[in-house]
Amino acid sequence: MNDDTIRLVTIGRILRRRWRLLAVLTVVGALVGQGASVLLFPPRYTASASVLLPGQWEERELLTQVDIATSSSVADRTAAKLRWSGLSGGELRGRVTAKAADGNIIKISGTAETPERAQRLSDQVAKEFVTFAARLTGGGTDPGAATGPEALRKKVQETNRRITDLAEAADPGQTVEGVQARTALEKLRTSLEEAMTKLEQADPANDKAGMVVMGPAARPSGEAPPTRMQLMVGGALLFFLVAVIGHLTAARTNRRLRTEPEIAAALGSAFLGTVDVPDEPSVRRPEDRGPRARIRRLLGLDTRWDLPTPQRSGDEAGRRIRYRRVCARLRNQLPGSRRLLVVVPNGDAIALRAAGQLVAEAGSDPAASSSSRGYPMLRVVEVSVDRPTVPDRGTESGALVVLSAGRWTTEEVAGIAEACADGRHEVVGVVVADPVRARPTRSAGHPADHATPALAGRGNATGGPA
Repeated sequence: MNDDTIRLVTIGRILRRRWRLLAVLTVVGALVGQGASVLLFPPRYTASASVLLPGQWEERELLTQVDIATSSSVADRTAAKLRWSGLSGGELRGRVTAKAADGNIIKISGTAETPERAQRLSDQVAKEFVTFAARLTGGGTDPGAATGPEALRKKVQETNRRITDLAEAADPGQTVEGVQARTALEKLRTSLEEAMTKLEQADPANDKAGMVVMGPAARPSGEAPPTRMQLMVGGALLFFLVAVIGHLTAARTNRRLRTEPEIAAALGSAFLGTVDVPDEPSVRRPEDRGPRARIRRLLGLDTRWDLPTPQRSGDEAGRRIRYRRVCARLRNQLPGSRRLLVVVPNGDAIALRAAGQLVAEAGSDPAASSSSRGYPMLRVVEVSVDRPTVPDRGTESGALVVLSAGRWTTEEVAGIAEACADGRHEVVGVVVADPVRARPTRSAGHPADHATPALAGRGNATGGPA
């Protein structure tokens, strides 16, 4: 699989064979998300208040008002009015957001620990924003801000009256000096009226003042994101995806040998054939017991997920033909050999059952009484792949390695070959055991593939007699 494209069938195989592990990791992810919601993201509530800006406003002007609503000046004024313990203007700015909506509306949102505090915060920020913006435009209620324009208007009116008085007090005759004085006074009156008109037209408070808070903020009924449920769902989804990606990554980097030529090359021997072994629940060994083994079986870790689904094989007679052909190849390859050592990696239950069936087939050879045509006698030994040790050569004239594909790496298989060489056993061939789904047995006269003859030919790992 390390060279294959990841397909949907691979994802389906992970879900089908690792669903227990994925379910446990998903639950763990949900619990982690819940813990994060309590420790890192406590519940928060957000309320929003709207402020209407009458008149014509350009987009950049609205953005300026948004900046004013979230400025430190408004935040400091709000914090001073709320007087919440432990909440300064700087911290309050992180809880307040503002944005420009359609229709010249500034939407101000405040976030707090409770719905009541969130509602009060947004209302107070909106109120302080309106007051501060009105002061900037001169349209507020501050006496200092209102004194300037109103006093100027009174001064202009008083000046107009003084001009009228001066015009009437001028020489009533038609002298040149009197006419010139009255003309100058009228020009001065006209200039003052034009200046006041331009001042009133240029005053932005005439068309952009009077910001209005559009009612109190609605009390929030739900938490602000990320909510506890969102964090739990996010944690569960994250753990699930990490588990699936981890399986895919492990499969892509897997260096286990999967094809017969690769296995034969790693052993440096000839490939003699593939035999079928019905995929049945294996008998539990002593090392398969204990709490850790039970946990592995519960999570489904005791079975490989990356191997393809076993194909359906023929009947028992068809499977025995494959075993007899392997025995025949051994006989033809080593016509003078009478004994061979069958080496099986420890923990490979499929290969062990295949080796037992080979022993049974070799022992049931009808030509066994012939000195030249009988099958070799086989003795099964299991070796550890961590530190493989093969019995020293005695009456055997070689070693036959039986293993299943997709389980062992090149280094592990080469270690078995080196162990055979250390025991002065030449590896005469390799047989690959392939798990299959068995069909109902047609012939009642043949023994089952996992019958006791498979164990009768086994020897021990110390080189004792068969």
